[in-house]
Amino acid sequence: MAVKQTAGRRDLGEFAPKFAELNDDVLFGEVWSREDQLSLRDRSLVTVVALMSQGLVDPSFQYHLESAKKNGITREEIAEILTHAAFYAGWPKAWAAFRMAKEVWKEDGQEQSHGGLFGIGQPNDAFARYFVGQSYLKMLTTSGTPIANVTFEPGCRNNWHIHQAEKNGGQILLCTEGRGWYQEWGREAQELHPGDAVVIPTGVKHWHGAAKDSWFTHLAVEIPGENAANEWLEAVSDEEYAQLH
Repeated sequence: MAVKQTAGRRDLGEFAPKFAELNDDVLFGEVWSREDQLSLRDRSLVTVVALMSQGLVDPSFQYHLESAKKNGITREEIAEILTHAAFYAGWPKAWAAFRMAKEVWKEDGQEQSHGGLFGIGQPNDAFARYFVGQSYLKMLTTSGTPIANVTFEPGCRNNWHIHQAEKNGGQILLCTEGRGWYQEWGREAQELHPGDAVVIPTGVKHWHGAAKDSWFTHLAVEIPGENAANEWLEAVSDEEYAQLH
């Protein structure tokens, strides 16, 4: 995914056009976009530590902290990253970096964790063979209308599958946290955000899961049906998934 940056041209386009071009087109447009070498998350980690080690806690450092959060680095991870780097970069620099990091991650309270309102649950080991990456499952109801809170780590998705039933059946997804994808066979993938709902009829081949740079949680509501069952199919290939941004 190409990273779009216009700050160079916006702030220095007239005064230093070549610098602006290198900033926007080379540094961000080429170097940051080489995800075949390092992911955006990894590049954010390296950049934050490099800037912290120089004692640079200016607006550019805040921008890269915000980018790190957007690219999937959690509150707990940034705290550990800065703590580790403090032993090499210097304790006062870490203090300064922490003050800014607290502001960027301030809405992520100490008690907050992935999984949204209902909590992350346990590793989804029983269905792991039908997933690429790690997922977590917390059953909220098991009788009547079964409802599961399903959490996907970044890059995790389930295999193509079909909900089968002789009558009624199907599934509803209620998205509660993070960013994810839903795709039906032969159709474009649909990006999902908190508040989105997806109705999946029986007989429709589909998959769903997290974006590669974000955790994702949804409630999976099973619509009761006669002789209902899931038909699990092939995995979503890395090549197919890599085309999604």
